[in-house]
Amino acid sequence: MWKHTWLRLVGWGLALFLLLGTGWGSYEVYAAIKDLPPWQVDSVPLVAPSTLYAADGTPFATLGRGTFIPVDEKKIPPIVKEAFVAAEDNRFYEHHGIDFIGIIRAAWQDILHRKIVQGGSTITQQLAKNAFLTPSRTFKRKIQEVYLAIQLERHYTKDEILTFYLNRIYFGEGAWGIGAAAKTYFDKRVEDLTPAEAATLAGLVRAPSYYDPYHNPEGALYRRNTVLQQMVECGYLTSEQAAKAKAEPLGLKRGLIYKPECPYPDFVDYVIATVGERFGDSALFRGGLKIYTTLDIKAQKAAEAAVKNDSFYPTTVRDSQGLLQPQSAVVLLDPNTGAIRAMVGSRDHVVSRQFNRAYQAFRQPGSAIKPILDYGPAVEYLGLRPDSIVMDEPVRYGNYEPRNYDGRYLGPITLQDALAHSVNVVAVRLLHQVGLERAADFAARLGIHVNVAEDGLAAALGGLHHGVSPLQMAAAYAAFANGGYYVKPYAVTKIVQPDGSILAQYHPELRPAMKPSTAATIATMLKAVVQYGTGTKARIDDLAAGKTGTTDQGRDLWFCGWVPRMVGVVWMGWDSNNPMPGAYGGDYCARMWRQIMVQALDLQPTNSSPAPAPSSKPATVPSTPATPATPPSPAPTTPEQPGQPNQSSPTPGSTSSPTPSHPPASPGSTTPASPGVPGEPTTPSAPSGAPSSTGGSPPPQRTPERNSSPGQGAGGHG
Repeated sequence: MWKHTWLRLVGWGLALFLLLGTGWGSYEVYAAIKDLPPWQVDSVPLVAPSTLYAADGTPFATLGRGTFIPVDEKKIPPIVKEAFVAAEDNRFYEHHGIDFIGIIRAAWQDILHRKIVQGGSTITQQLAKNAFLTPSRTFKRKIQEVYLAIQLERHYTKDEILTFYLNRIYFGEGAWGIGAAAKTYFDKRVEDLTPAEAATLAGLVRAPSYYDPYHNPEGALYRRNTVLQQMVECGYLTSEQAAKAKAEPLGLKRGLIYKPECPYPDFVDYVIATVGERFGDSALFRGGLKIYTTLDIKAQKAAEAAVKNDSFYPTTVRDSQGLLQPQSAVVLLDPNTGAIRAMVGSRDHVVSRQFNRAYQAFRQPGSAIKPILDYGPAVEYLGLRPDSIVMDEPVRYGNYEPRNYDGRYLGPITLQDALAHSVNVVAVRLLHQVGLERAADFAARLGIHVNVAEDGLAAALGGLHHGVSPLQMAAAYAAFANGGYYVKPYAVTKIVQPDGSILAQYHPELRPAMKPSTAATIATMLKAVVQYGTGTKARIDDLAAGKTGTTDQGRDLWFCGWVPRMVGVVWMGWDSNNPMPGAYGGDYCARMWRQIMVQALDLQPTNSSPAPAPSSKPATVPSTPATPATPPSPAPTTPEQPGQPNQSSPTPGSTSSPTPSHPPASPGSTTPASPGVPGEPTTPSAPSGAPSSTGGSPPPQRTPERNSSPGQGAGGHG
């Protein structure tokens, strides 16, 4: 009896569940169709531009259509249509707007690969989404997309739908529609495209930024050949025809260059890249969105003006591509929230969405890595203090023998003075004593990747195989400025759809990266760098703290530092990694950094001269490290700029550094509390720089490469 009762209860429960599910589904369908955007059968809209707003609410840029050349249906040759059908919807001519077989096949492939590898949307659905709907990924919008796709199929022929689609999709490089794409990539009319060229363009649709042949020719070639094979499978090409097309080079030839008429192009490009990665480029350019950003217009103008000032460069020439060299990049961000206040990725912005060195160039950091990989871990794990004594004397670890710039060794020296004057041997000693594994873990919490097996002790002086970007360095230094919290950089706070609903909202992401006492100690020592060490040319009264960096023969120059409310990083170097002998981060980058900060925050410094040297004796003498049993990776040494600390090993004077024991200001804070940057001054020493490696950023118009070798001497200095 109980068994029958239980079965009846289960049956009634299932029936109730199905009834409620059907009712809910019916209501959702009704609500979705009721809220459909207005449209007329004889009109398929093109675009509605999105608007960008600065942090203070000021609109500053409009993301319009870019280049657009409409193409009539009769001028699109069959081979072009076939390439897109094969790549995007191989059952396009068989279904009626919705391809249930395609949906099942895509779901099965996604299950097999345990990730999304195929989409189930038809070309008609994509047209409905791009022409009528917002980019929000909701069940309601999916219902509307399906309904509109069916309506489009009722009122238009397949070729009309395909023509609408080809005239509305985004191909990258500012090109909207197949007409502009043909001119942008091949300088041709659509009717003159070859099968290989048609396949290249069809391959772009899935991810225009990634498969852009100007930036990623290898990826574009692979994608083109995949489309050609799909055309064979659909019967549009024979195997012989496909093989011949695959053997052709990309054959790029610019016929159109999109130059957007908007200010602050590098910051705008970064917003496009980050938002487009989540919602797609079409949503940005035709979605009519309001995109609220973190931009500080005054700071951005200050950064752009400094980057364009030739007096901040050792020399200025144009390379074979017509670009000014050396290049530079600047990132300014709020240390308590990670909000990017300014970004400049080039001295001259030539084309839309060009190579942005602020976040795409991975260069050798030189001595700018020392607080992150050497001194920070030593304070965190070994309990060292600014007045702790370390030995500056010859050492050898296996076949690696680090040396100071001029071959001189100062004997006992305080930890603070060693960092202030960028003493190489001390940095290597500290990394060895802490251990590569622990130090690499500390750096990883600051967003900096160190390959323990490949980099070895050379990493202590900036010899990293992968390199770092200015944006990564800004986020890492922010943790020293805000009391020990890593804050993830972000440029967008909110995205609002045309109907006023919020598509996305962003909040600061922060996590503890070190002890608050460690952050305060490093802040004290980095202030000494600016007061009397290698960074005196960045001094702004007693407000500034930071570190210089210079790699082998001046291939990469850095200054990374902060004043209250703003962290800033300046990088300088040739795209082709050319040397700049005699150039130092403590000179060119430090001077540029100082001007940017003064103008961005409207500071009124009263004195920029170095401070007097401290004189009292140090107190703490930690044990010195032993020689390791296993020799680390070797790294030759590099030159140090003349100008050394006093051999009497002066101790830092009285320092008053706040030791934050709480997280930064709340996520919504736009004016965070001033970070502690304590430390007392001393005798100036000329800025010195640090060597590093051969590797570096790729030239413009290419996908950023990793540094293949940290190369000739990671002997960092300021």
